[in-house]
Amino acid sequence: MPYSAPRWLPGGHLQTIFPAKFISKPQVNYRRERWDTPDGDFIDVDFVDGQPGQPMLVLFHGLEGSSDSHYCRAMMAAVAARGWTGVVPHFRGCSGEINLAPRFYHSGDAQEVDWILQRLKPRRAAIAASRLYATGVSLGANALLRWLGESQHQAEFIDAACAVSAPLDLAGGGDALARGFNRVYSHVFLRTMRPKCLLKLDQFPGLFSRDALLQARDLYAFDNIVTAPLHGYRNTDDYWDRASAKHILHDIKVPTLVLNAQNDPFLPARYLPRSAAPSVLLEYPAEGGHVGFAAGNPPGRLDWLPQRLLRFLESGN
Repeated sequence: MPYSAPRWLPGGHLQTIFPAKFISKPQVNYRRERWDTPDGDFIDVDFVDGQPGQPMLVLFHGLEGSSDSHYCRAMMAAVAARGWTGVVPHFRGCSGEINLAPRFYHSGDAQEVDWILQRLKPRRAAIAASRLYATGVSLGANALLRWLGESQHQAEFIDAACAVSAPLDLAGGGDALARGFNRVYSHVFLRTMRPKCLLKLDQFPGLFSRDALLQARDLYAFDNIVTAPLHGYRNTDDYWDRASAKHILHDIKVPTLVLNAQNDPFLPARYLPRSAAPSVLLEYPAEGGHVGFAAGNPPGRLDWLPQRLLRFLESGN
């Protein structure tokens, strides 16, 4: 059924903040593996071990997220309850330990998504997983969509995919996050990204300007100093344009759900694409906030989103 926000949780900001900060996250028992990357770095991957023959579901987290994020814990608890195998790969530097290479992660990181999913292919075969599903949230959703669109038919070893609260238009989202109350979200992200960047400068002195980093007050400035040059983009404008998933929605061949609330503070409704490939279901409920979608009576539950994603993955609608 379509999402309907509870009356006690009005507005996009409350629907974003309350689920992330105040609703209890379910307990999940993860098993961590460290994978060496082809460029001499590493990522940490958290597993929920399921039963052989059951589906495997991969979840790519959002900006500065981890397997402990409320949406990851909610989704992996639902996966575990079904006896499925769950996988939460951490983007570089997001697992609690700074990574080794002179790079981090970004919204258009389709190459990283491809490497992770390709590495999971033999793991799927080893446990005879009946299906392989890929999901992503926020930044991870945009990166997943980029991979799906760029890979086209080569992505069809994935049986179905879901993207939640993806910043489909990075420039539109970046502009929204630089205005009014939304600037709070930018400050929250910068509060964790800035210390990581200082550690990166300890590893690689001169990689970018320390003074400019400390003076950055929004994501536009941060991406101009760090994200864009470290990942092959000319500047923020080039990064936000080329990495936006809106450009490749018509190229996706895998059955895919794109779920974005129209009151998402991170991406206002006017920036939501209105058309996509026949394989893509665009679902834009009026409410839900950014990766919110709380349900039930106070203090609320986090189970609506996992149920919606699992229903799409299993039935295609």
